[in-house]
Amino acid sequence: MTLFAIHCVDKPNSLELRMATREAHLAYVGGFREQLRLGGPMLNEGGDMAGSIIMVEMETFAEAQAFAASDPYNQAGLFERVHISAFRPTLGKLG
Repeated sequence: MTLFAIHCVDKPNSLELRMATREAHLAYVGGFREQLRLGGPMLNEGGDMAGSIIMVEMETFAEAQAFAASDPYNQAGLFERVHISAFRPTLGKLG
């Protein structure tokens, strides 16, 4: 298994869309409890949710891409961009 960091940035002025899609997103990622290592919203200067960071263990990059592509947030068009990369933790604790 490889750990992948998924960094998603919301489109400007999309908090309403995020909130409307949030329950579906949480239900979706909840179905990956065994693979999910860390996740949560990024905040803007005003403290509003403005993106997401998810750390997930998958066998392949393609699986991480499929996971991100099927996220209801992504399906709803919330994200301005999504970046996925393999990650190797060397400092701190993850879990």
